Amino acid sequence: MAAYKPVVVQACPKLGERITQDTLYWRGYKTPVQIKEFGAVNKIDFSPVPPYNYAVTASSRIHIYGRYSQEPIKTFSRFRDAAYCATYRDDGHLLAAGSEDSSIRLFDVSGRAPLRQFDGHTKPVHVVGFLSDKYRIFSGGDDYSSTLWDIPSATEIVSYSEHTDYVRCGCASSYDHTVKLFDARTKGSVMTIEHGHPVESVLLFPSGGLLVSAGGRYVKVWDVLKGGQLLVSLKNHHKTVTCLCLNSSGQRLLSGSLDRHVKIYSTTSYKVVHSFNYATSILSLALSPEDETIVVGMTNGVLNVKHRKSEEKNEKSQKKRQPAYRTYVKGRTYMPKQEDFCVSKPVKRVLRKYDKLLKSFQSSKALDAVLEPPIMLHTPEVTVAVMQELHRRGTLRSALAGRDEKQVNLLLTFVARRVIEPRFTPVLVTVADMITDIYQPVVGQSAIVDKQFLKLQEAIGKEIDYQEELLEVLGMMDTLFATFTKKRDTHLENNKSNGLTETIETNRND
Repeated sequence: MAAYKPVVVQACPKLGERITQDTLYWRGYKTPVQIKEFGAVNKIDFSPVPPYNYAVTASSRIHIYGRYSQEPIKTFSRFRDAAYCATYRDDGHLLAAGSEDSSIRLFDVSGRAPLRQFDGHTKPVHVVGFLSDKYRIFSGGDDYSSTLWDIPSATEIVSYSEHTDYVRCGCASSYDHTVKLFDARTKGSVMTIEHGHPVESVLLFPSGGLLVSAGGRYVKVWDVLKGGQLLVSLKNHHKTVTCLCLNSSGQRLLSGSLDRHVKIYSTTSYKVVHSFNYATSILSLALSPEDETIVVGMTNGVLNVKHRKSEEKNEKSQKKRQPAYRTYVKGRTYMPKQEDFCVSKPVKRVLRKYDKLLKSFQSSKALDAVLEPPIMLHTPEVTVAVMQELHRRGTLRSALAGRDEKQVNLLLTFVARRVIEPRFTPVLVTVADMITDIYQPVVGQSAIVDKQFLKLQEAIGKEIDYQEELLEVLGMMDTLFATFTKKRDTHLENNKSNGLTETIETNRND
């Protein structure tokens, strides 16, 4: 009896990912460090001066972390309720934060108690930042107002109440779908930009000429010098965009979203050049100077920290000592002598679960084994190979028959999803025909199965439409190519000279 031959799984080539300089650059981070905070992380801000510590605002605390520390090196906890938007001053000495109790507190990084407290808002303050002169603070709160404060005297300079909803992010923006630009020398806004959705984050380019707003699924770039003209509207996220960030060179724009992705755009073409995927929804995002560290805060209170790999370590790893040459050639030249005995141990072949079932002619169980979610999702070619083997044996119909509602639903889900892939189409079309023939009498008895049949019909219908469109395009291309070709044709010209008829062959381009 011949030995059983395992099912041959056809290896299909996959399209490789396009490797660009951005891909190599943004992949150059180590495995992330996960730090659990007390609540959702609403703000991350890096100190602008070495050693580039970063402040994390979560719950009622502000934690200061070193770049490589996994425990806080300092904590500010003088808040009766939630703290918001802890932000460094340009010199890295002072830290300002808003709070749920409508006050603003100013801290010295080297101390613990607040240096100043600013009271004037009547509702929670979600926005705090320093002006470039270092002696004034701006704030925005849920009382629809934006206020400018004097640090030395802890007094209010001017308050703007032009917004009609919560002010939730800096550079003066709010939930009333507008971004307002204020000049501290005037008592009103100098520009109003309509974003169209509640604004979650705003960002001003270092040059001051471009402004980026994020809200809803959109990231929009505005030209401030042209009166707030919209330059580009980006819709690469499928949930609300919550935070924005620029890299150290200003050539890449980063956006974080509730869809668990961080998208990286080129600031010249505004196309996505790379993306990161995280476990849960993202609330805050920050990059350290020179892009050495990327920190992401999430809704579940986890702080995700990625550090860039050291180039020196990469060089050392490439220069690992290889085994000596004699290790490879040892014993290669030995010739057995006449009195030597050659002992060979038979190689034991380990069969997969579906191969064992096929070997014992259990067709239905073999099909069940390859319909498990891990196999269907990650290695669908194995499922299709087993179906093809069952069809070759003539037992595919019996393996598909006699299944309950849940199993039929699983089968149809797989077929509807994969039937349009060219590498699987020949086999899965046969499987779809058999399933339809077997279960046609029970159509209408299960809403779940009927829904999957409709999805299969829709998938095949769309594929037929695509093929028809492709044939039309192919016909157009053939017509165009035909007009570009050079035709060689012959025409007769009668030239009567000396009573003889001469035939002249000429070439011309039509």
